[in-house]
Amino acid sequence: MKQKIALIGVPSSAGAHWPGQEKAPDYLRKAGLVACLEGTGLEVIDFGDLPTVRFWPDREHRQGQNLDSVVEVCQRMADQVDSALQQNALPLVIGGDCTISLGVIVGFQRHIKNLSLLYFDGHVDLNTSATSPSGIFDSMGIAHMLGELGSADELSHIGTRYPLMDEEEIVLFGYNSGELNLAEEEALARYHLQGYPLSEVQGKARKAAAEAVECMEELGKQFLLHFDVDVIDFVDFPIADVPQFNQGLTFQEAMTCLSIFAASSDFGGLVVTEFNPDHADEEGALAQTFVEELAGTLVGKELVTY
Repeated sequence: MKQKIALIGVPSSAGAHWPGQEKAPDYLRKAGLVACLEGTGLEVIDFGDLPTVRFWPDREHRQGQNLDSVVEVCQRMADQVDSALQQNALPLVIGGDCTISLGVIVGFQRHIKNLSLLYFDGHVDLNTSATSPSGIFDSMGIAHMLGELGSADELSHIGTRYPLMDEEEIVLFGYNSGELNLAEEEALARYHLQGYPLSEVQGKARKAAAEAVECMEELGKQFLLHFDVDVIDFVDFPIADVPQFNQGLTFQEAMTCLSIFAASSDFGGLVVTEFNPDHADEEGALAQTFVEELAGTLVGKELVTY
């Protein structure tokens, strides 16, 4: 029987630093995403895209930029994931900024009590409105999942459970320790979050990914995979909204990790975030490569060369 994939587009940059990410779902569809998924033998149930929400500076809420829009997108996201799971389909969510993962978690928790999260991201996202000078929510995702002091109640309480996740249910993977500010360093130490920093993944991606999967499986829970493309070195493959220049994983390393993660029997769904078409090449070659390789990782194929 074919594995069913529920494709959900979230064209939102509500929680981002600037516009651009809201274009990603349509851009990746036009690059052949659906055809690539079906070409691997997957059955695709296309839920289409949610309404577009574009970032705009929120002068009235400088420390909590566009909070109402971020919450609304997450609530819509939860309903879509709920519908996908009712059809016994594995959600593939294409964003959109990192905050959409909170909505995905809420949708899962309507069906699954024992959910864990593998956070494959170049950052730990442990800021809050009290510690972030920008007030941008896509650097605050994990903080709101954990109910960190200073989080916005409207976002941290969007589900039926508070906090949305416990610290032992989250594993961080690929984050750049040099990108942490003091508040994030303190929060990371205080929560004792299990993590695989970039330094432990570069040059040994296969080994690190296998260890992370073993860690997830030991939890005995289905896990959601959050994948922020900013974990990839921008010089190697320039698609991220917030670039890491000469830092991060190679594109090949990132795809190898995704393939290993998706092969786990506990893998429950994938959220792809922070792809900014404005940063990619004008010809669309990077997008085409990305969707081809992304589809391959879901059926165990790994990138050989790039």
